[in-house]
Amino acid sequence: MDITFPGESAEYRAARDRLLEREAELRRAMEAVAVERRALPPGGVVPEDYVFAGAEGDVRLSQLFAPGRDSLVVYSFMFPRDPGDDRPGPQGGQTALLPLAEGPCPSCVALLDQLDGAVEHAAPHINFVAVAKAPIARVLGFARERGWRRLRLLSSAGNGYNRDYHAETAEGWQRPMLNVFHRDGDTVRHFWASELFYAPTEPGQDPRHAGTIEPVWNLFDLTPEGRGADWDEQLAYTE
Repeated sequence: MDITFPGESAEYRAARDRLLEREAELRRAMEAVAVERRALPPGGVVPEDYVFAGAEGDVRLSQLFAPGRDSLVVYSFMFPRDPGDDRPGPQGGQTALLPLAEGPCPSCVALLDQLDGAVEHAAPHINFVAVAKAPIARVLGFARERGWRRLRLLSSAGNGYNRDYHAETAEGWQRPMLNVFHRDGDTVRHFWASELFYAPTEPGQDPRHAGTIEPVWNLFDLTPEGRGADWDEQLAYTE
């Protein structure tokens, strides 16, 4: 390649070319991991046809698969939030009246803000739902307040899905797991989960279990400031 930009030094170009080689290595590594993921052996058969509450009434897990779309991605929305999360709650609406501990997780909301735009493009290929433990009326009410228009939101308040698929601790605390299921005929199996959430972290790194699909953090990685150590997602920002 023979790319240069106005005003750059030879030192910059040499360093950027070395980084470009690393970026190409990362691209190859990411694709290799994706190939291995797609080649996983069949996962466990789903132990029950979970019944979720939705905007139009109860719906079973098996009914979340549209014709011709055999993969289902389920994001576990921490609503209620982790009991140790003291970030401010919503500034208005009915959700603002809830005790802070019963409100939505700001990090989950930030991801769902971004996915609300993405699901329209993903819908021709896969099924996507977000599941929260809060009652469905509370979940849908917050979605209206937030302005979400495309996400399919469900409540798992009446089933054991969260506990079975590691989106809830033994104490009942919610966890932001991303699970993928695959339908083969009449059989639904678990395919993959964001288990990196539970893997040991390395110094200076958060779990990043769903980081590859979240644009905001990847945008930060392209800047000199990076992700920073003193910033976290919020429901609203003052600057």
